[in-house]
Amino acid sequence: MIGELDVYLFREGTHTRLYEKLGSHPGEAGTHFAVWAPNAASVRVMGDFNGWDPEAHALEPLGESGLWAGLVRSARPGHRYKYRIVPKGGGPPLDKADPFAFWSEPPPGNASVVWDLSYTWQDGAWMAGRAERNALDAPVSVYEVHLGSWARGEGGRHLTYRELATRLAEYVRQQGFTHVELLPVMEHPFYGSWGYHVTGYFAPTCRYGTPQDFMSLVDALHQAGVGVILDWVPSHFATDPHGLARFDGSALYEHPDPRRGWHPDWGSAIFDYGRPEVRSFLLSSAHFWLDRYHADGLRVDAVASMLYLDYSRREGEWLPNEYGGRENLDAIRFLRRLNESVYRDFPGVQTVAEESTAWPLVSRPTSVGGLGFGMKWDMGWMHDTLRYLGRDPVYRKYHHHELTFRMLYAFSENFLLPLSHDEVVHGKRSLLEKMPGDDWQKFANLRLLLGYQYAQPGKKLLFMGAEVAQRREWDHESSVDWHLLADPHHAGVQRWVRDLNRLYREEPALHQLDCDPAGFEWIDPNDRESSVLSFLRKSRDGRLVAVVCNFTPVPREGYRVGVPEPGRWQEVLNSDAREYGGSGWGNYGGVQAEPVPHHGRPCSLRLALPPLGVLFLRWEGNR
Repeated sequence: MIGELDVYLFREGTHTRLYEKLGSHPGEAGTHFAVWAPNAASVRVMGDFNGWDPEAHALEPLGESGLWAGLVRSARPGHRYKYRIVPKGGGPPLDKADPFAFWSEPPPGNASVVWDLSYTWQDGAWMAGRAERNALDAPVSVYEVHLGSWARGEGGRHLTYRELATRLAEYVRQQGFTHVELLPVMEHPFYGSWGYHVTGYFAPTCRYGTPQDFMSLVDALHQAGVGVILDWVPSHFATDPHGLARFDGSALYEHPDPRRGWHPDWGSAIFDYGRPEVRSFLLSSAHFWLDRYHADGLRVDAVASMLYLDYSRREGEWLPNEYGGRENLDAIRFLRRLNESVYRDFPGVQTVAEESTAWPLVSRPTSVGGLGFGMKWDMGWMHDTLRYLGRDPVYRKYHHHELTFRMLYAFSENFLLPLSHDEVVHGKRSLLEKMPGDDWQKFANLRLLLGYQYAQPGKKLLFMGAEVAQRREWDHESSVDWHLLADPHHAGVQRWVRDLNRLYREEPALHQLDCDPAGFEWIDPNDRESSVLSFLRKSRDGRLVAVVCNFTPVPREGYRVGVPEPGRWQEVLNSDAREYGGSGWGNYGGVQAEPVPHHGRPCSLRLALPPLGVLFLRWEGNR
């Protein structure tokens, strides 16, 4: 089953389909097991099929490759198992789960399960057209979801993948999001890690069902016209005794020096990116989810922690690279190889970097020195915008630059604008409760924030609960507070998000040039006294949408905004409309441009700016 070419590619660090070779693979004659344990004196398989006898089934070494393999005739799908590894040089035997297992038993158990991944997919139409839906000139609005706490069943139980397949797919379709992004579904022993402390890089968590059940969820989303991005964590891994850490009694997957192999922030192990076999393991994990689970993209977690050797470390706690610098050259080479191989083998997908520093060219091709990602989270926009909107409006004019600074770098990367789970947990408060003022102002500010996000160039991401104006912080032990929708103010925010998604998808001026400077033009970035911003969004064929944001609770009558074209400008969205919970201050559906030059343009609009509101005005010459 494992050929010479497999061994060569594995040891070269370029094998991308190890999941077809290592792990457990059932067949007519039994189940074939294979595992990497170069420091082992012996490896045996124990499980349900042999009464958990650690002496019953020994694996054989495959030359000097460090691989061990063998056939167990009595092992069948559904049987639990572990490897009993005796390290060279003595020491107690280790009972380890399979790093390549396709499924695991439910916690608190941690054994691997022999499983067959056969499934009949029904998403052929989606797969055939997804490259167009994932393209940089397509509308991409992402609904970020933690499966265990989006909704709960009776008694507070978790919903299964198949229950979620019905409810989540329909909800996301109705709300108009183009994609969901799932917090890590890979097997993790501690539910409270939200999936970020992984032990099973090839297994969807058993908490919600079988691998086929998870496939049905992806399938249902695809059939509803919704893409699926999976959060993937190659930056660190859990150190539970049954997992990857000290797998064969040696530092196998992790770097042996704790100054490079231990993460001080998360109490976890860091992969040894310089070891070819580890690179093959991680590449194969990424390819596995795109291949066997039809994922449309990978959001790569904590990229900054991979790029810098001194990340979260004080002087003397880190080792410089061979040139004396702080860059992790092995990790950089791995990330470039990852993106090259993913786009080579799955050209219709996207990789997205959560990268929070000023590292250059994150979303630029490796051929020009970039890391090769398709997109990068714009953490700067998120921090600046939330800090600005968290201020009392009376002080906002002194911090106007926090809004305008982004346009100095907005097209240096292919950005995705995130309002993610990280911003509504650990005492940071929900988006609604971050907003200043009384309840009316909080809701108005939140609608303004969301409208401003959708108006800005860049793709969009919103964490579950924000679209219903959740008051509580996110709690992974309970569901979104869906009961809030009985209140018209909360229902109004949900309707606002739905209409933002609709306009963003329908109007090319708002998405087609999200990653191109030709798609954006300031009208007036300098009205700090009024705390008003105005700008144009444009499509390739000349469609125009003017956006005007009033960041104060003062309604402004007769506010003049210069525009490049005469004719009628239709007010297609107004965050202060009554159906969204606003006061109804607006422009009666649209405004006729007057031949009054303003802002260096031949025409202008005389507008009623709603308090703490955002207007979207589409030039009717678009039609």
